[in-house]
Amino acid sequence: MKLRFPGFKILDRYILGKFLSTYFFAIAMIIIIVVIFDYVEKIDDFTELKAPFKEIVFEYYLNFIPFFVNQFSGLFTFIACIFFTSKMAYQTEIVAMLSGSMSFRRLMWPYFLGALIIASLSLTLNLWLIPLSQRHIVNFEQKYVKRARSGGYERHIYRQVSPGTFAYIRGYNEQTQQASFFALEHYNGGTMTHSLETAGVKFNTETKRWSAPRYIRREFDSLGMETFSQYRNLDTLINLEVAELGQVNDLIHTMNISELNEFLDQQRAKGSNSINIIEVERHARYAYPLSTFILTLIGVSLSSRKVRGGTGLHIGIGTALCFSYILFIRFFEEFAKSGSLPTGVAVWLPNIIYLIIAIYLYRKAPK
Repeated sequence: MKLRFPGFKILDRYILGKFLSTYFFAIAMIIIIVVIFDYVEKIDDFTELKAPFKEIVFEYYLNFIPFFVNQFSGLFTFIACIFFTSKMAYQTEIVAMLSGSMSFRRLMWPYFLGALIIASLSLTLNLWLIPLSQRHIVNFEQKYVKRARSGGYERHIYRQVSPGTFAYIRGYNEQTQQASFFALEHYNGGTMTHSLETAGVKFNTETKRWSAPRYIRREFDSLGMETFSQYRNLDTLINLEVAELGQVNDLIHTMNISELNEFLDQQRAKGSNSINIIEVERHARYAYPLSTFILTLIGVSLSSRKVRGGTGLHIGIGTALCFSYILFIRFFEEFAKSGSLPTGVAVWLPNIIYLIIAIYLYRKAPK
């Protein structure tokens, strides 16, 4: 064993080097293509709105790349595994390794080391770097992309401030930080008990207070009778930030994991109806990077056997499996967001299903 150990170390470096170099080469190629297509799509906006070249490169595309690296990470981990493993199998290198008393389990170690490096990169991007880069992208697009400038706020906005208390905001303008209409409604057992309504309400970013020159208070008694009272100089502090008025999906993508956890706790305290969406995002940030190990095991197990179709057949079967995995992720996420399935179960179920497939393929792999 002592005589063979140095050879195994060289072999580990060979497999790991092939794995990572194929992965990063494939990622680099797809990123170049995506950037070119995105630039061609937005070049008219960049020209018309006079976007500086320095901002396009460093403010937009430098932050654009991490997001797409992470988006394609699982797919190209899979393709990298299949591509060079099936090539080794076709050249009977796998047979030679297994014939030299190396077990298939031992052969997997450099692959899993590569998967660990890729998963760690993906996890770091998911939890910390991508949310930061998304903020830069949003700021850039608000200035230089027409579609984004059309607004991230809906005409009619409903938000739950606390259990039984809802805010309705109409026509919010981000530039003036003013809304054409604002209502704060209180309910008891599904029946409105009183509300506060005003026009031309404005949000102060320093004091976090909402103010208006006048407002109306409506009261409803147990018989359904309604009374109005008019007041001047509304100046109130409610549990609602301007950031929460945007699309929840867009908002949570700009939060790192600490901010996301705090936001989830805040929305739970309010009894918000966006809790499922936030929980799906939180689970997905961990589930997707960890799938790297599952996809690596499937890729190696599938492509380590020499077959008549060669590399092409392996890549075809592997790509179909990988895209079906992505389809399952999206499918179950929608179930989780609608509340049809518990969020943790729905997000992790594709990983569990494909782990079972991976174990089956591993058992069928040549030993």
